[in-house]
Amino acid sequence: MTDVQPRTDAEIQQDRTGSTSTRRVVLMGAGGVGVAAALAACGTDSSGTNPNGTDFNNNPVPAGSTAADGTSSGGGNGTVLVAASKVAVGSGVILDDLVVTQPSEGTFKAFSNICTHQQCKVTEIKNNQIACKCHNSLFSIEDGSPISGPAGTPLAETKVELDGDNVVASA
Repeated sequence: MTDVQPRTDAEIQQDRTGSTSTRRVVLMGAGGVGVAAALAACGTDSSGTNPNGTDFNNNPVPAGSTAADGTSSGGGNGTVLVAASKVAVGSGVILDDLVVTQPSEGTFKAFSNICTHQQCKVTEIKNNQIACKCHNSLFSIEDGSPISGPAGTPLAETKVELDGDNVVASA
């Protein structure tokens, strides 16, 4: 017969040398990956045209020249938003941050493209109205005021003017 002697907890722990620290290292590594992911999510979006995530153009189009998108740069001091020819009378165009409209011939307006109800982006312009499809709010192309739906506040307006063939943000 074999003599069986019980082992102490200290002897059992000695046989598992490294198992506790290995688990600890794995858990710390997993935590580090989580922190890195969180920090990356807070970082700069690099989907813009520049590596720092902005859409700043380091090589602007000279006044009077034609850009790649067909818009030309006027001699004014405002930022070119869109070629006036691309904004139909009684309608408009939705840009990255703004909606540019032409409620009547030669009158241009610009508004935020973020609905004042729950901050969805507006998606359509038809029948002299700017539409947010999230909750069916409608806004006037003339002054950005709410026409129907849950939105009760007008779209924020940006002052614009016609500069040559372009609609530009004015100071």
